[in-house]
Parts: sequence; structure tokens; C-alpha cells
Amino acid sequence: MSTLTQPIQGMSDITGAEVRLWRWMEETARGVMTRYGFEELRTPLMEHESVFVRSIGDTTDVVQKEMYVFEKGGRRYCLRPEGTAGVMRHAAGLGPQETDGARWFYLGPMFRCERPQAGRKRQFHQCGVECLEAPSPVVDAEILALQMDLLQAWGLKNLAIHLNTRGAAADHAPAAAALRAALAPHEAELCEDCRRRIGQNVLRVLDCKNEPCKAVVAGLPALTSFMSQESRDYLDAVASHLSVMGVPYMIDPLLVRGLDYYEHTIWEIVGTAAGSQSALAGGGRYRIRLGERELCGVGFAIGMERVAAALEEAGLAAAHGAAVPLDLWLVGLGDAAREANLALMRSLRAAGLSCRMAPGGSMKSQMRAANKSGARFALIRGEDELAAGTANLKNLATGEQETLKTEAIEQRIQAISAAAAPTAASGEPT
Repeated sequence: MSTLTQPIQGMSDITGAEVRLWRWMEETARGVMTRYGFEELRTPLMEHESVFVRSIGDTTDVVQKEMYVFEKGGRRYCLRPEGTAGVMRHAAGLGPQETDGARWFYLGPMFRCERPQAGRKRQFHQCGVECLEAPSPVVDAEILALQMDLLQAWGLKNLAIHLNTRGAAADHAPAAAALRAALAPHEAELCEDCRRRIGQNVLRVLDCKNEPCKAVVAGLPALTSFMSQESRDYLDAVASHLSVMGVPYMIDPLLVRGLDYYEHTIWEIVGTAAGSQSALAGGGRYRIRLGERELCGVGFAIGMERVAAALEEAGLAAAHGAAVPLDLWLVGLGDAAREANLALMRSLRAAGLSCRMAPGGSMKSQMRAANKSGARFALIRGEDELAAGTANLKNLATGEQETLKTEAIEQRIQAISAAAAPTAASGEPT
């Protein structure tokens, strides 16, 4: 098939019902996150490569394998593979008084060059938050509760929180060294990727999906046993605050998360419907240095494609993807009626009503277009109606018809449309 008519592999056009579903998801997200005191931030799709190398870490799979990087004018740029680093770049350019306690959220596309598969595309979309507050188990628990509230506001159920810690910054090197020592006698049993990870990013061995690697990991001490009491106490405090808020969780000692900037709290939220488990979202606390600024915060990201697929699987997508019918289709017989309808259509749209008309044709062809459009009503005028200052309003579902004075058209359509309009989504958790 021609490359001129198809999107790039791993990227998709989003159309029709899917667009309507996504708009509802985005509007719901904005409502939930605003109630938590977050403001929207829109960062560029393209950044300097160094923004992500320094933030995410040059040993991560994202930086080593997945970023779209290119050179222009002697400088290296990339398409953003995730949202946090761009927000931190923005924050680093502001003063402390503008960033301390800042709460931002973002919605938009990200790009990773990886093998396309179900729920994972090369252009994908994330909804995420960044809360730039100092390390606090209270704040971490609040942000995790926000993520659960958002997923539930979309109607998702059967969710499970997997909670763990990366430990304080001072624990990272000793814990990694202890883990390498524990893995050393089993190195030959590990897959090629995990043998490489031992030297580069040893924690990723813990979440390898290969069975021989999983068997080795199952016999290792918990990562928290290599950490300080401070780190263990911090995790316990987060868990305690979640319990106070009624947010259920489970401690998962093998949860790692793949980015180097995490410290202390990390988590994933998985769907558990139909006995299977799939990761829907995750987040954690982090510390990032960009230039002279060191920024710490806590945040999360949610893959919108995965949420849309989960809504589809749960039978919840159709209701929010349904098309909203036009209020009115204007039918005009003769040039004078057509011109009068053009002026009326502009007035009705200014009043908030949705309407269209055919540029011409017989009454039969115009009514055929009205029925095909799915409009609720047709407004029909010809020379006689223009002379009398009236119009015929036809209900296209029932066939009922009434005659209106021209000056009463707008008020009558407004009343009918208000009565027929679906209830707007509130974004409240369910």
C-alpha cells in the first residue's frame, strides 16, 4: 500500500468515535487534576537531546535504544520520549519562588522507537502530573491517590497498586553494589540483556520477564534489605497514609521502574480484569539536576492508548465515543430562501446551536442530506414561508412538524436542544 496514504508504522490517525472518546478522557482528566490544584503546562514536542540524557540517565533503554534523535545545524535534538524531563527543563529556567510547590499536568504525544504492539505505539499519548514539593510521604500518597481517582473517574475498576521504593539517594550505590554481588554467582544463568544490565543498570534485572532470570531473582534478598532504615521507614509512611485515605495497595519488592531519576516511592497501577494483569500507569518520586538547578518532586504518567483500550474492553468506550447529532439542518427552496438560511445559520451558530445546510438542490435531495446527517430537526423554508415570516420545523425522528414565526426559531430550537442534550461528564470518581 502506498506510503502516501498510510501513517508511519507504529503511528495512527485518530478519527471519529475515537477522537470523541479521547476528548472526553482529556476533559475528565482536566477536571480531576484541577481539583488537586494542578495547572496545565504545554512543553514542546522537540527538545535538545541532552535534556533527556541528563534527566532520564544515559544507561536507560529509553536513551540507549528508543529516542528519535537527529542533528540539525550541528546540534542534536530529539522528539520527547516522556513528559517529566521537559517539565523539569521548564522549571529549571524559573526561580525557586516560582517552582517550590508548583503543580503542573500535561497531556500530549510522546515518541519512542520501539517494536509496535498492542497498547504500545511509536507515537503514543500520555497524561501526567509533576508536583515539585520536597520529599514527603504525605505528598507521595496524595499524588498516588490522585492517579487512582483519575482512573476511576474514567470508569476503570479492578485496579491494583503495586508499591515499592528505590530508597534515598545515598542508598542507590550501596544497594546496586549489593545486588551485583548477589547476582554474581548466577550470571551464567541470566539472559544476555541482564548480563549487560549488571554493569549498566542492575536494578532492571529484577523486572526481566525471561523465566530463567525470574527464577534467579526469586532467590535473592529483597532490595529493601540493602537500604537504610530511613528508606524503609519512608515507604512504611507512604503505605500508612494510603491506608488512612482508603486507597488499597500491595508492596511489590520486584517493582523497579526504568528511569534513573527515581528515589524513594515508586508505583505501578495494573488492571486485573478477567484474571489477567496489565500495567496501565505508574509514577514515583524523583530528583533531577539540570544545569545549576536540582529539582525534586513526585509525579506519574498514564498511557492514553492503554486507558482507551481498557475502556473498550470494559464496554465503556461506546457511550463516550457516540457522535452528538446536529441540532438543525436548514432546507431552503429557491435562491431567496437559501440566502435567508445562510444568515439564519450564522445567527444560530453564534447562539451555540449546531447546524448545516446544503448549498442547493431540490427539496428531496436536501431532505435526504438532512436525514443522512443525523440532525434532530430540519427547518424548511420556501417563498411562501419567507413571505409569511414563518418556517416549518420537522422532527426527523418522529416526522412531526410545526410552524414557527421567524423570530421564535432560535428560542424554540434552544429549548428543544437543551431538553435533548446528554448530561455532561462530571469527571467525578465512580
